[in-house]
Amino acid sequence: MEAWLIWLIFALVLGVVEILTLTAALGVLGAAALVTAGFAAFGLPLPVQLLMFAAASTAGVVLIRPAVLRHLHQPQLERFGVDALIGKPAQVLREVTGTDGLVRIGGEEWTARAYDETLAIPVGTVVDVMEIKGSTAIVYPRENPWISPS
Repeated sequence: MEAWLIWLIFALVLGVVEILTLTAALGVLGAAALVTAGFAAFGLPLPVQLLMFAAASTAGVVLIRPAVLRHLHQPQLERFGVDALIGKPAQVLREVTGTDGLVRIGGEEWTARAYDETLAIPVGTVVDVMEIKGSTAIVYPRENPWISPS
């Protein structure tokens, strides 16, 4: 079997294993094997092929892998699902107390409870969603309920 074909198979195997593990190391080694397969296709001797593989692997691990890992471990910028509702305004549809209530958040109706269990938030009040527990929104009025507007 030709040397370039062996390097190509080795690169494909490493690429598949990288997809399954996401280590960012095996993919770099697979790329190095692919580069070596290209040089082997020109008929370079085995010691030179091994030297090319070592050089490409080292360069990949030292230069490329840290950048890939930084990219993989970036914090999530967008919130999804119920996490995206936190901080959103909601309108009270049925009085919200420490134990019961109903609010509309972005067109959807949610059961709700007041963040401060001593509050009774009247219908029509705009509230902020503080957190979501199960299918219940924990809300707090935008206006301070203890200070009456003048």
